[in-house]
Amino acid sequence: MRQEGRGIGIHNKLRAYDLQDDGLDTVDANVSLGFAPDIRHYGVGAQILIDLGVGKMRVMTNNPKKLAGLQGYTTLEVVEQVPIKARPNKENSRYLQTKRERMGHILDDMDTNGKNF
Repeated sequence: MRQEGRGIGIHNKLRAYDLQDDGLDTVDANVSLGFAPDIRHYGVGAQILIDLGVGKMRVMTNNPKKLAGLQGYTTLEVVEQVPIKARPNKENSRYLQTKRERMGHILDDMDTNGKNF
């Protein structure tokens, strides 16, 4: 599945990284390139899981959109959402804070400054 860079492709993701280096956050960088913050689709992945015989699963993600993308497939059941924890540091704290505040990612253990778990 070609969904590199939240669905915008590797070339545009590199362009978005340049914009982030200039001060935009990850959402604004994608939007400034003419894309939605995240344009990936999860239906094909869900169909592959069904074809492989997956019924119940634990999903490792902080992204509620991924969970929503699996809903509606009656033979798939998410029995647990397992958070992925990344310790904020000076390189990633702004990115993680943007994901939580602007994209709804579940990062409950991050303090309000996006610095500590």
